[in-house]
Amino acid sequence: MTEKLIIKGQTPASGEVSISGAKNSVLKLMAASLLCSDVCTIYNVPDLSDVEIMNEVLSELGAKTDYYKSEKKITIDARNITNYETSKEFVSKMRASFCVLGALVGRLNMAKVAMPGGCKIGERRVNFHVKGLESLGCECKIQDGYVIAKTNHLRGNMVCFDIPSVGATENVMMASVTADGVTIIQNAAQEPEIVDLANFLKSMGADITGAGTSEIVIKGVKQSELRGCEHTTIPDRIEAGTYMSIIASSRGSAVIKNIFPNHLTLFTGKLLEMGANIKLIDPNTMFVSNDKRLKSMNFITQPYPGFPTDLQALAMALLCCADGISVVTESLYENRFMHVQELWKMGANIIVNKKHAIIKGIEQLVGTQVQATDLRAGAALVTAAVNAVGETEISALHHIDRGYENFVDKLRGLGIDAIRVDTESNTLEKIGEDYGTRV
Repeated sequence: MTEKLIIKGQTPASGEVSISGAKNSVLKLMAASLLCSDVCTIYNVPDLSDVEIMNEVLSELGAKTDYYKSEKKITIDARNITNYETSKEFVSKMRASFCVLGALVGRLNMAKVAMPGGCKIGERRVNFHVKGLESLGCECKIQDGYVIAKTNHLRGNMVCFDIPSVGATENVMMASVTADGVTIIQNAAQEPEIVDLANFLKSMGADITGAGTSEIVIKGVKQSELRGCEHTTIPDRIEAGTYMSIIASSRGSAVIKNIFPNHLTLFTGKLLEMGANIKLIDPNTMFVSNDKRLKSMNFITQPYPGFPTDLQALAMALLCCADGISVVTESLYENRFMHVQELWKMGANIIVNKKHAIIKGIEQLVGTQVQATDLRAGAALVTAAVNAVGETEISALHHIDRGYENFVDKLRGLGIDAIRVDTESNTLEKIGEDYGTRV
């Protein structure tokens, strides 16, 4: 199906939007359920293509899953897990599914997992994952596009990463839950999604302290001591940052609900520096507004609690029409400036020099035909489109579908003129009006 998202710019956002469960958290919670010979229920599960893929991965491994989309919950019965191998078909589509590696090793002492895929934003190294599992007593090798890990006995140990790695921290944390003794992860990733995973594992019976800091301590328990649990996924901080950007770009004002503001402290500070108005209505509700041209600013993407690489493209879209010159440094992924060529088509003045992008704010972007090159690039083009003169047509929507639940509905709920078009059958999806068959 060939689809495009058509956005008519320069309509100020208004109304409210509610943030869904965190994509980057729920996928790891689903993987972690493999550790438990029981039934786990996860709530606040977003309806995303990535969740569908992870569901397929778990089913392939022998888990019985029931995904209730309307209730935003999934139950996972991993009592009869026997398969330790994932196919390339699923894992090559989505990097997050690689985190079944640690769970399978912790449950079955063996795993054969295809090399990770997902958005092509740069090299996705697995050496930290391998090094961490080897520290716990695994023999690991990479063969024919798979990482193969096996052990007779997992043993707790000291694991120190050269740089914080979210995926490696998660895999080692899951594997060490059932290892004998104590595992200490130093220079661990500190993202809120790590804390959410630790809380899920603790509800299951794991003994974990320090999640959210650079040192995580896991005291191993017997696999038989792990029990089924219920857990509610945290709100998606990247989705929240996306709508903050869209509202500010449109020069509108709107309310964002179901948000954890402390997960976005640095990004919020940068938006305030640019001139946006942001106020807390209550602990989980934020009011965002902007009625003027924003100001330039500089930032460097860094591991949490630094500026999120997942919001770099959106911030750049805002800076395209900001007063002055801004410098953006991408320190985490070498190919995460692919959206620049699409912003050029809209008239943006951006110069890229290796890991730096220099943006000179112009008076006005102009709508045209562009393509989402990855998930966050797609969201950045939407951010640019709501500010642009005329219509912007965004293609390759499968990238956006990976990370944004009911995107058109939510945009329309904010008053944004957004239509999703199936160009083959010439049908439209537009909330609030009857355009025939919905796609």
